[in-house]
Amino acid sequence: MVIGVCTIELSLPAAFSLKDKRQVLQSLIRRLHNAYNISVAEVDLQDSVQAAVLGVACVTTEAAYAHGLLTKVVSAIEQMRLDAVLANFRIELF
Repeated sequence: MVIGVCTIELSLPAAFSLKDKRQVLQSLIRRLHNAYNISVAEVDLQDSVQAAVLGVACVTTEAAYAHGLLTKVVSAIEQMRLDAVLANFRIELF
């Protein structure tokens, strides 16, 4: 069993309140979960208006599949939301 974890740092320059941030993140999280059958949650910087950290996790039998899936998720975030700018990401496999 392989557990893939990706930590994604986002910049949200168009968010001017926590409500704006929540709308962007909820839409993004819902779309990622539905498209890739992964677990996604905001894991840090909850009180920051223009920044967020998402944690993404998947469980599979092959390390290459987990890495590929998480790479696709990162690419999808870059393409899905123009108001969420990818600042950094890190993929770890356990």
